[in-house]
Amino acid sequence: MPSLEHTCGGGGGPELSAPRLRAGTPERAGLDPTELGHLADAVHALTTGARPWAAGAVVLAGRGPVIAVAEAAGWAVRYASYDPETDTGVELPPAARVPATVDTPFDLASLTKLFTSVAAVQQIERGTLGMDARVGAYLPEFTAAAAHDITVRQLLTHTSGLRPDLPLYDCPDDRARLALLRVAAPTSEPGRYLYSDLNMLLLQFVLERITGRSLDILIEDGITRPLGMTATAYGPCPGAAATEDQRRPWAKADRGMLRGVVHDENAWAFGGVAGHAGLFSTARDLAVFCRALLAGGAYGPARILGPDFVELLLIPPGLGFALDQPWFMGELAGRGAAGHTGFTGTSLVLDPATDTFLVLLANTVHPRRRAPDSRPRAALGTCLARAVI
Repeated sequence: MPSLEHTCGGGGGPELSAPRLRAGTPERAGLDPTELGHLADAVHALTTGARPWAAGAVVLAGRGPVIAVAEAAGWAVRYASYDPETDTGVELPPAARVPATVDTPFDLASLTKLFTSVAAVQQIERGTLGMDARVGAYLPEFTAAAAHDITVRQLLTHTSGLRPDLPLYDCPDDRARLALLRVAAPTSEPGRYLYSDLNMLLLQFVLERITGRSLDILIEDGITRPLGMTATAYGPCPGAAATEDQRRPWAKADRGMLRGVVHDENAWAFGGVAGHAGLFSTARDLAVFCRALLAGGAYGPARILGPDFVELLLIPPGLGFALDQPWFMGELAGRGAAGHTGFTGTSLVLDPATDTFLVLLANTVHPRRRAPDSRPRAALGTCLARAVI
């Protein structure tokens, strides 16, 4: 297996080194090879047929410090465009297509929220951010959040009551976008769960205000650089898997076939760096992220969080992380598994109970978006759960 060192585009002090990931057999990882074979076969099945679930997909799974499966299937770039009259993709000539490999970067979409959440908890650990502090205390110009006493905890747990999103991409400039965000009031009762991209956008502005640094720098200095995740960064990422032929009416903007620039229209409107979307990464880098959290915040000589604060992320109700969700985790759910999905076809799950992790990267929106279908994600989670010996 190739090295974990990559390129696509800081943490705590030294301590006893936590084990780094290494390639190994299923048996060495304490996983059943037959079930893992089913998992690898399933990934190939996702990219075949007249209307595959995804043009390309990469799966990486393991237990402890051992990567037991690293499999790529299909195409990182398969289509030149989407034809709405035939409802099919216009395929590139075979020589122009780009196969997916285990080192292909993908647009992470909402997996970005996990990094924003870790960055926030790092500030909580340092005492510069209050978990139950009001957003208005940091951002008084966000008048609606201030008037409704929205807290940092509510942003992290999607209980602020803010609507799922806003058409920020239709605003003429950043000034207009910020004006719309500042008056965005809850549309449901605060305290009740309502998943919203706006939560992580507000959290981004809080983090940038209290640190004086942009979110991309906070994530690089606090997470990706200390963990050696050199393939993880905000775009542009020219070698990434393609996403969508983004045109109205099925999309929210007319941008054409996208590759290496963020798919999410609101993140694009903010220049590609946003709290809810915008990061690109590889399966190997995300496995490092999972491994660090499973090891209580440490990986190799680096520590990005203390164990108590990792626990804060991963215990109910979860901060940024979704917990025990069978609809995308399959049988991994039920004992404290944590993870997230992304609109472009991505997901990750880490299960502290079995010390396992599962990363799936795919471009299900290539050549155009479709109704979400997480059954394949759940099936892969079930394969890994059944592989645990």
